[in-house]
Amino acid sequence: MKVVTTRAELRAARAGLDGSVGFVPTMGYLHDGHLALVAAARERCSAVVASIFVNPTQFGPTEDLAAYPRDLDRDLARLEAAGVDLVWTPAVEDVYPPGFATYVDVEGLTGVLEGASRPGHFRGVATVVTILLSLVRPQMMFVGRKDLQQSVVLRRLAADLGLADEVVVCPTVREPDGLALSSRNAYLDPEHRRAALVVSTALRAARAAYRDGERDAVTLRRIMHDVLAAEPRAEVDYVSLADPDTLVELDGEVTRAAASLAVRVGVPRLIDNSLLHDPDPELDRPMSTA
Repeated sequence: MKVVTTRAELRAARAGLDGSVGFVPTMGYLHDGHLALVAAARERCSAVVASIFVNPTQFGPTEDLAAYPRDLDRDLARLEAAGVDLVWTPAVEDVYPPGFATYVDVEGLTGVLEGASRPGHFRGVATVVTILLSLVRPQMMFVGRKDLQQSVVLRRLAADLGLADEVVVCPTVREPDGLALSSRNAYLDPEHRRAALVVSTALRAARAAYRDGERDAVTLRRIMHDVLAAEPRAEVDYVSLADPDTLVELDGEVTRAAASLAVRVGVPRLIDNSLLHDPDPELDRPMSTA
């Protein structure tokens, strides 16, 4: 596995890769969800490129940029064991050179949900991913469904700018008890780790109601709200039932629906989602407390 830091080194190393390239962008502190993306890329592409970069432009002024967990040596060891061919680990000035003044906005998809709660977040995401895709030039980029809105935004970005042939969205990977894997889970103490299960429990409740024939959008939202309200340690940011393609909130009877939540539990703000109309084996299997 080759590790590079500068743009010039990345371009030179990329030129040496033959066949189709799959790209996995990360902010590091890797967990099994990231490795599932690598495995999907390894299966479908001739070569796999990953990046490790904690992107400052997607963090708000009160967010956890300085405290974001980092362990580069561990991350590189895990990527090498997973079969990654090339990793870019740039410094901030390698991504945003002095005088940097060009930013990317994806209109229409970024003003709701995470975009409403974190102004400027998706401008930072879209900008850094545009830079990454322009340099790596992959045929496919692999992202996780846990960041549902981000996956929708990045699909639009890649299609509009012609930066990748396909953005592959891989299923959310969860702990046995249902908690979605996230680097920010490292902030949870034991008490809040137990309380955090309310997030996936709320999604399970919505899925169960939908499976039993409930189709009213207001009722499905209320079911999730009621579950969250029963956990005093959970501070709800939003509960959404939206069109999975446009992210527009749904009213009345629904057929296709993305349920998504943002909830602060102790220090971290946790996000999670489920497409109610699609199978979701990780949420539908019996919950384990092991």
